[in-house]
Amino acid sequence: MGTYLNPGNGGFEEVLRSDYVDKTGLIRLVNHSIGTLSKLTCVSRPRRFGKSTAAKMLCAYYDKTCDSSALFAGLEISGDASYEKHRNKYDVIYLDMTGIKPYTKDFTEVVPYICRVITREVLDAYPEAGGSEEFTTTLLRASKAAGNQFVMIIDEWDAPIRERPEVEKEYLGFLRALFKNSGATAQLFAAAYITGILPVKKDGSQSAISDFREYSMIRPRKFAPYVGFTEREVRELCEKNDVDFAKMKQWYDGYTFREIPSVYNPNSVIQAIENKDFDSYWTETSAAEGLMEYISKGYAGLTRTVAELIGGVEVKVNPQGFANDLVTFKGRDDVLTLLIHLGYLAYDADSGTVRIPNEEIRMEFQRSVRTVEHGETIQRLRESDQIIFDTIHGKEEAVAAQIEKVHSEETSPLHYNREDSLRSVIKLAYYTYRDYYLQLEEIPAGDGYADILYLPKRGSDYPALVVELKWNESAETAINQILARNYPEALKGYGGEILLVGISYDRNAPAGKRKHACRIQKFMKKS
Repeated sequence: MGTYLNPGNGGFEEVLRSDYVDKTGLIRLVNHSIGTLSKLTCVSRPRRFGKSTAAKMLCAYYDKTCDSSALFAGLEISGDASYEKHRNKYDVIYLDMTGIKPYTKDFTEVVPYICRVITREVLDAYPEAGGSEEFTTTLLRASKAAGNQFVMIIDEWDAPIRERPEVEKEYLGFLRALFKNSGATAQLFAAAYITGILPVKKDGSQSAISDFREYSMIRPRKFAPYVGFTEREVRELCEKNDVDFAKMKQWYDGYTFREIPSVYNPNSVIQAIENKDFDSYWTETSAAEGLMEYISKGYAGLTRTVAELIGGVEVKVNPQGFANDLVTFKGRDDVLTLLIHLGYLAYDADSGTVRIPNEEIRMEFQRSVRTVEHGETIQRLRESDQIIFDTIHGKEEAVAAQIEKVHSEETSPLHYNREDSLRSVIKLAYYTYRDYYLQLEEIPAGDGYADILYLPKRGSDYPALVVELKWNESAETAINQILARNYPEALKGYGGEILLVGISYDRNAPAGKRKHACRIQKFMKKS
């Protein structure tokens, strides 16, 4: 058992001692790739989404120097037809790239270090493989001596590129030569599994390591069940640990794929259970600092887009041109695509849109926009804070003026009167609501659906808000609709003050002259 060659099953054994969610079905996917042209797999996931746990699991399963039958007994993979065929049958090379960083002068000597330490351990295990200074030749001789191929596992494969961009060319060249899926090197590996935050770096328009099958946060495909925790898995964890599932869903759900409609951040779920506290656990990573850097970039339309996202609006994005690194940005879409890979945005492949997935990430956005040094962003924050203040203090003319400003600035003439555009106007105007409120949309209430409700957060003395925007009718008519259809019924159980906010405008007036009116009325609860 070595550090890089055949590290054993101790890492996965430690994982199993915790509240483990069975993700061993992933092994079946890797097993089915062995001996095929699909045997090279690259899985990219955000920080704290279980990448290292999966790598340790694969090491324990394939490493031939240990017997892991007891560890996998009763887990999903043990019932698969491929289980016995591949369990503990291979020499495993395992690299945790963040772990080797201190020994490589911050990745400046990453390739020589990898070749040196792996060669040393391979020759210790198979002395007859010596006689060549060429790395792949040594591995080929060791494979022949052992009578089996290698399984290569690289955790955080992209760390050198993310943290030391100048080593990119040498590092990618090394990987390209090692995993060229033809010729002599094709004999080396039964399978390779590499995982990181970013997909494989692009060389022009193509992936630099072109033989890898890629499964990312944009297209996880068959690996979608292993991106994070599924709703069934989270519900079972909540029942087992007597935790409020509804709150868990609000805080950590929100990633959606065609194959799995509801995916949760696994690290945050586990920490919420362990700590008995719902909070944003992303603040424990350096990703929060990165978010501030990216959303403050001066690309056209980015400030407005961030405001829309925080307000709960889904926005279009084209992820195709992203270079899969942290430095090459051509515009707004590249920033949004990076935020998808970092886990800050959830991507819907069917609609081609992104959104902030859950309460945890909204808190991070809210914190970040209040620290960026960007004039337009600061102005939006001030205006949003002001309209909230004006609303709760009954300043009807000021509220109407700000809604009118947002409506004219942020909505194209073509979509000015669309219902979804009107809802977006409200979200944009009140987009700092997260400091004070929970936002509820399309909530069944009384005899209809309340478009947007703002429910004060626990401990807040702010009133709840029921907002209705109408055209070609008076603001009083909007208030009357709220009352007639009993929208405040959606807030039953809430004991605080409720304000009804009706806003109207003349849709037939010329552009620039569509004056908005506002009526704010305290809801009188029936005794």
